[in-house]
Amino acid sequence: MLKTKVAIKQNMYDTVMKQFNKTADIIELNPNIRKILGITNNEIIVHFPVKMDNGKVEVFTGYRVQHNNALGPYKGGLRYHTTVDIDAAKALAMWMTWKTSLAGLPYGGAKGGIQIDPRDYSLPELERITRRFTYALGENIGPEHDIPAPDVNTNAQTMAWIADTYMSTKSTSERSHNQHVVTGKPVGSGGLEGRDRATGYGVYLSIKLLLKTKGEDLKGKTFIVQGYGNVGYWASHFLIEDGALLIAVQDAHATIYNEDGIDSEKLAQHTEPRKGSIQGFSEAAEIDAEDFFGIDCDIIIPAALGNQITAENAYKIKAGIVAEGANGPTDNEGEQILLENGKIILPDIFCNSGGVIGSYFEWLQNRNGELWQLDEVLQKLEKKITENFHKIHSEVQKREVDWRTAAYILAITRIETAYTQRGIFP
Repeated sequence: MLKTKVAIKQNMYDTVMKQFNKTADIIELNPNIRKILGITNNEIIVHFPVKMDNGKVEVFTGYRVQHNNALGPYKGGLRYHTTVDIDAAKALAMWMTWKTSLAGLPYGGAKGGIQIDPRDYSLPELERITRRFTYALGENIGPEHDIPAPDVNTNAQTMAWIADTYMSTKSTSERSHNQHVVTGKPVGSGGLEGRDRATGYGVYLSIKLLLKTKGEDLKGKTFIVQGYGNVGYWASHFLIEDGALLIAVQDAHATIYNEDGIDSEKLAQHTEPRKGSIQGFSEAAEIDAEDFFGIDCDIIIPAALGNQITAENAYKIKAGIVAEGANGPTDNEGEQILLENGKIILPDIFCNSGGVIGSYFEWLQNRNGELWQLDEVLQKLEKKITENFHKIHSEVQKREVDWRTAAYILAITRIETAYTQRGIFP
């Protein structure tokens, strides 16, 4: 079952630091650069009051951690979840630095959010919370400084509220120049066609490309998905479209199974009026949550929260491919078991990078005053992900390492090169 917020908090920062230190040892990272990359640049905590529908005022705590901006402006999502705290934001910000570097984007890494369960609040309350959080962050975000995007429990509507609030703080003549303060906006408010499906499309492509290296394709392959939000749904949509069979889905409320296949569109329609819950879906049987990872299938897509695959359940996994749709879904102990059992892990910093690549396209579109069509966006996305896949695959073969280690080597080496060439001020 989905791990508790305590388990997530305990391990996420430890996981990312162990991954970083392991890679730093392998590439003999310059010790001075190692010191810089081992810490965050800025950790911002804001407390802000919001009036609720009943007239009472609640005080909320928001976070924004900016890890590193050696390659460009900070970039990363904002999540609304009870697991949000400074340590979680630090871990996620560091992963964003590696992700943007690996993707070859001119960005650094950041992450943040508010420690709430959005299901406890009405839509008008969420709007006021979001706008007040944006105002409290002030100049800590900006289109050339730090560019938030959607993450867990935030979406295009959230980004529209942030953009509108931020732009409203600027002079009339400057407002239109600040539209790219966030990405993942609705298409009608400066968003990019296809940004909604970019992360899931990237997960699908990474699996397809991996199978191609083995002379296989997706036809008849079975897969299971943990988390059926934006990433889980779109990854399932594209995989099914290409011949794969979705046989199980798990979220915080239920675990459902149908060996003959689950219709991704019908499941999405079922979850919409139920605040995203898959519980009660009539075309699949509910099974014990503890049995999820042990289901016999070809591919597992953890697309929920961090630290879901651990020493407690990794040994159960029968799938040959673990495609990380979420950030940090596999802890160090779980990963070790998977690798010893011959599983291939497509790491989060590559597998779910379609989202930030799509965000980069939206940022460029706003910056340059352009409008890109859906087919053009997906074509650009496929080209970029395919290029990155082949770079990692080459590193895997050359160094005889696992996919995560290869991805980390490429990501951290690129940042090391930037520091070596530029030096440290003054």
